[in-house]
Amino acid sequence: MRAITFPILLLLLLLTSCNEYQKVLKNTDVKAKYELAEKYYNEGDYTRAKRLFEQIAPKYAGKPQGERVMFFFANSYYQTKSFYLAGYQFERFIRSYPNSDKLQEASFLEAKSYYQLSPKYSLDQTDTEKALSKLQVFINTYPESEYFEEANALAQELARKKQKKQFEIGKQYAKLGELYLLDFNVAAGTALENFVSENPGTIYKEDALYQRLVALSNLAFNSTYSKKQERVENAMDAYKALLKSYPESEYKKQADNLLKKLQKEVEVKDGITK
Repeated sequence: MRAITFPILLLLLLLTSCNEYQKVLKNTDVKAKYELAEKYYNEGDYTRAKRLFEQIAPKYAGKPQGERVMFFFANSYYQTKSFYLAGYQFERFIRSYPNSDKLQEASFLEAKSYYQLSPKYSLDQTDTEKALSKLQVFINTYPESEYFEEANALAQELARKKQKKQFEIGKQYAKLGELYLLDFNVAAGTALENFVSENPGTIYKEDALYQRLVALSNLAFNSTYSKKQERVENAMDAYKALLKSYPESEYKKQADNLLKKLQKEVEVKDGITK
């Protein structure tokens, strides 16, 4: 009997709750909407809470409860993974209530909303840039925050994603250069040099230095006589840069083979046969 009664009772409670929600949603009683929205919010039912807060937020603008309503409204968007709207609403909250006790948390969640929107590295990184900017502002403003470590970890993750995109562009140029498209070797050499210069601590530094050596070597091997000497020297400099930073590089064998070929190019140019 108990096994039958409990599911029926649960169903009745759900139906009652649903009817209450629909009734309050449709009426014009702002106070009733506020009370039910807060009830749902505290219970973790952010979807229903969000719809009610959406209706009443404009009504509470400038009122004592406005700060509370606006924060709950923004966080309801975040909790339901509506990150664009969450970021926007947290921005509005920060502008509207610069002295709020919730300002630090709102600033972190605003930045984290944009972090959640950051796509994989191969896509446009506009949202990544915005998230990094927001996280950096938070890190600089709240160095003692309980969210500091997480914010710093998120910022580092996004920075690595940006670096990977930059590195992959240079790497792709180098691959195209292997097809005897000399302009891509030039582009690869420049892109990878800039990448290492701008990101000296990147985890992709060794890969970038090697790919630059490959690109400049291919450029040298396929150059006209008048340009060969300078380009061979540039490639040799790239070899030295790789081995200086990574004496035991995983690419050392390949790099040494390229160096031997480059040295032969010099010997041939000077009319020496060995």
